[in-house]
Amino acid sequence: MKSSFQSAANIPELRRRIIFTFVMLAVYRVGVQIPTPGINGDAVAAFFEKNAGTLFDMFNMFSGGALENFSIFALGIMPYISASIIFQLLTVVVPHLEALSKEGEAGRRKITQYTRYATVGLSIIQGLFISVGLEKMAAPAGAEMIVSDPGWSFRLMTVITLTSGTAFIMWLGEQMTERGIGNGISLIIFAGIVARMPAAIATTFRMVSAGEMPIILLPLLLAMMAGVIALIIYFETAQRRIPVQYAKRMVGRRMYGGQQSHLPLKINMSGVIPPIFASSIMMFPATIGQFVQIDWVQRATASLSWGSLPHTILYVAMIVFFCFFYTAVTFNPVDVAENLKKNGGFIPGIRPGKKTADFIDKITVRITVIGAIYVSAVCVLPTILINKLNVPFFFGGTALLIVVGVAIDTLAQIESHSVMRNYDGFLKTGRIRGRR
Repeated sequence: MKSSFQSAANIPELRRRIIFTFVMLAVYRVGVQIPTPGINGDAVAAFFEKNAGTLFDMFNMFSGGALENFSIFALGIMPYISASIIFQLLTVVVPHLEALSKEGEAGRRKITQYTRYATVGLSIIQGLFISVGLEKMAAPAGAEMIVSDPGWSFRLMTVITLTSGTAFIMWLGEQMTERGIGNGISLIIFAGIVARMPAAIATTFRMVSAGEMPIILLPLLLAMMAGVIALIIYFETAQRRIPVQYAKRMVGRRMYGGQQSHLPLKINMSGVIPPIFASSIMMFPATIGQFVQIDWVQRATASLSWGSLPHTILYVAMIVFFCFFYTAVTFNPVDVAENLKKNGGFIPGIRPGKKTADFIDKITVRITVIGAIYVSAVCVLPTILINKLNVPFFFGGTALLIVVGVAIDTLAQIESHSVMRNYDGFLKTGRIRGRR
């Protein structure tokens, strides 16, 4: 880590990327503090204080505190993530989208454009439901309504404000991905969680001082967090290395090749995407249920309340599904086998071509099972224990997985930029001599 930051300080292009990323994150944090027009901030704060420890805390964590302030970024980046999930699923079943995905950069841009439109549509729907629900909500004391001037003018203003805020966050994320360092969308969620952690630590100490949590549990909580972080680092860097042998080739009068290498397959190829996708899907119906006062909707929402057995089972099932789905989308064993064959490489004991693809696919399925179990355990087990101890959500497995996973991915990208820079410097300063 130390060498990565030293390299970043010495490389101007990488330094500019990192500064740009920090500036974009600062803009995002400023937007979190701008309130939505027509909302009584004191009433919203009192409402969240009353509903502490519920699903609202999970919403608030992923929005970086924007929901608690009911700022212009209250919807967060979740509509964009939901739209991305929808189009990744449709790419598998819709021939037109499947053809676009195979057209390279032009097709990818077209699918991204469709995803943006879907994000705006989902934001309008969620914003309308939230605005209608807010008009019926009051502060815990019941003396003051959250919405001071209800009506269609407030609803339209809220829908426009929240939709514009989500579109702006989407733009920030894309700019960070293209011109900054790391994945912009993941970094926005990362920044929101990290920004809220000091408040969560203060809340935990306040609970200990007030006697709401025994002080003996504090070192146990810290030990559990350290253990979870160590487990995440171990699995995120773990690899299954498949040995690869390259055949010897005669080029002119010289013999090349014959070296041994390996094909590294990460245990968790999908990274932090499965818990983010699963949380996004679980939040969408819960958001509707919190603001739509219909009996069957309320019963369905209650049955899927955070921490309940149906919610946990569905959450784990979605994590496992997205582990396999995202791995299948991003890693194609057939392409890997073909590339090995073209470059004269083969796996010892396995015939090149289809046999190699089948072997790689079998290994990929096995390690994805291990990765899915690991991600599910990290996201669910610590969170269940913390829920029993009445500790803020920020110390749960999902938050730690996102923070540590995004940090590891970002450092890996910084390191890869440093390696590319070193190669560029070598080619610029080195002298290539021709054969005499």
